[in-house]
Amino acid sequence: MPALPRHLTLQTEQDTIALADFLAPLLEPGDVLCLSGNLGSGKTFFAAALGRALGIPEPLDSPSFVLLKEYRAPSFPLYHLDLYRLNSTAELMDLGILDWLEHGVTLIEWPELAAKLLPEEVLNLELRFSFDGFQRCVDIVAAGPWAAYFI
Repeated sequence: MPALPRHLTLQTEQDTIALADFLAPLLEPGDVLCLSGNLGSGKTFFAAALGRALGIPEPLDSPSFVLLKEYRAPSFPLYHLDLYRLNSTAELMDLGILDWLEHGVTLIEWPELAAKLLPEEVLNLELRFSFDGFQRCVDIVAAGPWAAYFI
């Protein structure tokens, strides 16, 4: 499988969809993807594109107010978290995040609060606006086995 650059400019929505399409067949239970970036940087749009690429029939939307939504891909569950409204690691622990990480793929928006609780080999997608403010970019921080897919 060809590797992607660690920095991508997402000029169109199709570019974001293509990134989701690239990642979807690589995912397996126990994988954690972290999406960071400012409001409006494309985290939830990417999550929805990933859900479609995984074959989840219903649309993914933001779990901002419920914190966690579970979806069923054909081969495993997808846990979609949004930690924006949490204020402490204790609140996060109350969710029981460590109890179900290995059972499915976990996608976390606003992951900063969870960083110390997550496995070392997470895939971090740092979404942001380009310098001109008209395009979105993503910086991919890949460790462990993920590193082989990005140059």
